Amino acid sequence: MRITGGQARGIPLKTPKQGEIRPATDYLRQAVFSSLADIVPGTRVLDLFAGSGAYGLEALSRGATSAVFVERDRACLACLRENLAATAKSLRADASLGRIDGRDVLRWSPSESFDLVFVDPPYVLWEDQTAALANLLGQVAALSPDAHFVLEAPGAQEPRPGAGFSLIKRLGKGPTQPAAWIFEASLG
Repeated sequence: MRITGGQARGIPLKTPKQGEIRPATDYLRQAVFSSLADIVPGTRVLDLFAGSGAYGLEALSRGATSAVFVERDRACLACLRENLAATAKSLRADASLGRIDGRDVLRWSPSESFDLVFVDPPYVLWEDQTAALANLLGQVAALSPDAHFVLEAPGAQEPRPGAGFSLIKRLGKGPTQPAAWIFEASLG
């Protein structure tokens, strides 16, 4: 797994050797960023269930100005710190362009606005915690009424972010592969 575009293109991303992490594929990230190419530069990014940080780091590589990564798994956090440092070095920037928050996403509350939000939870949460995820996304959208949201889920399942979101595009290879849905907050 690597950063697929932008100034840090080709930087390898570390992932934990064990555990339940399921990193966003290079193919799906490329499709997402091709769709969002015009809006990424200059954005403030939020990467929820960050894992290795692939989505947020890719955004930084492609011109986002800052990123907040929310992830609670210790092994993922260790990889994320290394990935952020490597990406920042490649960008000739300070690692402070990315902030890591080691809390449980479902217990986390936003306190600032973002322009671009990535949500890639363990897939079971789309079934078991739909209301909690929709509530959190609603909180983020309330602070970020013009934000774009990228939600990753199994291709056969459509994530439901709740009221106040308009679907822009679905990306993916089919029902047996991961897919990404791009939504725009429509609260404003």
